Formats: sequence, C-alpha cells, structure tokens
Amino acid sequence: MSQLLDQIRTITGPEGVLTQGVNQRSTDGWGARECMAPAIIRPATTDELSEVMKCCHKAGQKIVTLGGGTNMTRGCAAGTDELVISMERMNRIDVIDPVNRTMTVQSGVSLQRVQEHAETHGLFFALDLGARGTATIGGNIATNAGGNQVIRYGMTREQVLGLEVVLSDGRILSSMNQMLKNNAGYDLKHLFIGSEGTLGIITRAVLRLRPHMPATASALVATDQFSKMAKLLNHMEQYLGGKLSAFETMWQNYYGIACHGQNMGLPPLSDNYPFYILIESTGAHQTTDTKQFLLALDEAMSEGLIVDAVLAESGQQQQAMWAIRDNIPALTAFQPIILFDISLPISEMEGYLDDMQKNLSAISQDLFVAILGHLGDGNLHVAVQLHEDTRKGKAAVEHAVYAPLQRRGGSISGEHGIGLEKKDYLHFSRNKVEIEVMRQLKQLFDPSDILNCGKVI
Repeated sequence: MSQLLDQIRTITGPEGVLTQGVNQRSTDGWGARECMAPAIIRPATTDELSEVMKCCHKAGQKIVTLGGGTNMTRGCAAGTDELVISMERMNRIDVIDPVNRTMTVQSGVSLQRVQEHAETHGLFFALDLGARGTATIGGNIATNAGGNQVIRYGMTREQVLGLEVVLSDGRILSSMNQMLKNNAGYDLKHLFIGSEGTLGIITRAVLRLRPHMPATASALVATDQFSKMAKLLNHMEQYLGGKLSAFETMWQNYYGIACHGQNMGLPPLSDNYPFYILIESTGAHQTTDTKQFLLALDEAMSEGLIVDAVLAESGQQQQAMWAIRDNIPALTAFQPIILFDISLPISEMEGYLDDMQKNLSAISQDLFVAILGHLGDGNLHVAVQLHEDTRKGKAAVEHAVYAPLQRRGGSISGEHGIGLEKKDYLHFSRNKVEIEVMRQLKQLFDPSDILNCGKVI
C-alpha cells in the first residue's frame, strides 16, 4: 500500500494524498464515520484521476468514491483495505452557456453553487434537495437523486446532457454531449447515472438549465383523508396547467415533531390534522400566477379536499414552510431510527401503509413511525424507531417495511439508491434477469471488481 501511495503522490502532488484525519470523515447524511481507509486520494483533474486509476487497477487496489458524504445508504463506507477517492478538489465550474442553457462542471461542485451560478445568468437548475450546500453534482448524478421538484422536472437523469467518466482501468470515457437530441447510438451516460460509483467515476458533467421562473406561490394545507391528498394532487396539476413544482406531504406523526424546535417559530398550521401538504407553483407572472394558485386552492376547499390552509405571503414564510418539510434532523431524538425511502403507485400507498403498520405492530406496539414524502412522484420516506438496536432487530423492521412492496410493484429505493444498506433486499424490487444483467454490466465495466465493490449488487 505504501508503495502505491508513493506512486499516487507523484501524480497528484503531496496535497493529493491525505493520511491524517481520514477516520473523521463523515460518510453519510446522518454523520456516520465509516471511513476506515488508510488514505484519501484527492485528484484535481480528470487526467490525474485517470493515472491514479491505472495504478490502482494494476495493483488490484479497491477504491470507494466520496462526494459530499450526504448519501443515506452507506454508499461511501470504506474498509481498511480500500482507498477513498474524494472529488473535493475537482470543484470547478468550467463554463455556462446561456444561449444553449447548459453548464459544464467538475463533479465535486456542490449543488448549491450550481443553483446560484445558474441564477446569476437568469437560469435555473431544476434539481433541489435539503443537503444542497454539501451534496455534490457527481454524487447527485451517481445516485440519480430526486428531491423536491421531480413532479415537474424529473430526476437528476433528466438534468444531465453529457458526462465524462474515468473507468476502472483508467480509460477516460468522454461523452460530453451538449444537445437535447442526440440519438447516435447508445446513450452511454445513462449507464453511469444511478450506478453509485460501481461502473465508473464521474468527473465532469454537462447540465441542462431552464429559464428562471420569477413567480412562486406556496401554501401549506391540511386534509383529513389520504384519498383526498391524491384527489388534491390531480386537481392542482390540472388547474395549474403544468406550473405545479412541488407537492410535499407530511403525516401528522412527522409534522407534529418537525414544526417544533429551536429556530422553528410558530407552526403555520396547528398540529392536530392527519395530513399536511406543502404545495408550490412557479411561473413567469407573479400577479396572475398567484391568482390562479389561489383560485385552485379555493375550489379545492369548496370541494372538501382541504380543511385548512395558509398561504406564504413572503419569501421568509415560504422558507419557514420548507424548513418544516426539511427538518429531518428532528427525528434524531428518536434514535436508533431507520429512514426508509420507498416508491410505489399512489393508488397502492394507503393499503401498503396499512400492511406495513400491521407488520411493525407485530414486532412491537410501541414503535415510533413518521411518514413524509414526495407524493406527486410516488415517493415516501418512512422513519421507524428500532425496538431492538441489534442486527436481528434491524432486519425485522426492514423486512416489515420492504416485504409489502413486492406484491404491490413498489421499490425499496425511490431516490437514495442501494449502497450497502439495501443490497440484501434488491430482489424485492428487481427480478432475477434484471439482477443478472446488472452483474454482467459490472463485470464488463469493472472486471477486477475494484470500484465500490460490494455495493448495490
């Protein structure tokens, strides 16, 4: 290992190899520190990473790629026999093209920097999530992150036009497409989007930008039945004519916790309703768009789909509403806890949640459960407190949550990926042939099994 690190230092320079404080690195969104690697490699360019990977490939050295360390599935956990490759020095925004509405960036750039840089040019990058200040574009792409605006703009996959990737043997696959339409053969970038670093290391990306929408209308509403949430979603989508950009749901068991606490202020709505929805639309004309938004809410109220509502009358009030939705850290008071990320057809959700609750009650009547999610795209986050903080106790809760998904055509991962955390349950969402083809792709791109080995499959 020491000889390999010396070789790498000649490529990256001394600042490119860290051996101090490695074990203190956070490796997931909960702040876990599972970085047991002897060193962190920090290339500054694609060419440097290419040479590093040639050395690692020749030595059979396993590596784990680290972005912002905000993943939720132990995807960045590294053992003592692995090296970590961090993209933190590859954090340059190369160019923004306002005419073609693209931005070319290195993979270590944070999501928030991309958002802010696009805004200075009157443009908008459609991906958004709570960890925007830390999460990196490379990590977002590698996990095909979802976030708050999937209902209108789609997952990360829809925001990427081109990619540059370093393969396990050091070859550089450059597919830096700049066009919306390019049907010349296989679109190779899609193999790496969502592959969680198991097929190659993303180094640069061409991102798709949209025109900035200056008019935003937001409201927090409450309703008393699950079925009304689904009807309200259809109503708002139809009434707003494509302007609906967020439809975030919170069950009472989450809202009652998340709206209280330090720096949270007074709750916009009382915490005694069964369901809460944060609704947002974006458009070009503040007055007319807000009027349309209010008319849609009024009609929903008159139809009994909404029992209470509050409109955000300022940017500060809008941020306060989103602060409740994003206050996932409030759940840490119930540790040990597992945050599940499931996806299934909206028509199956209520029945699924009933089945899940029965399974959890069979384990213990006292398990705390909190639910929130992106109902508009069929994605729910379910937080479950562990009755028994052991491997056996954790497995029992996981099976209780995942098993009912299989017969309902659901997914064990809506947007967080698989990593190590969900690998044992992949067969609940993917059939035998699908998993077999995944293994064949892994063998093709990484025959020596040195890239994030043991993750996903």
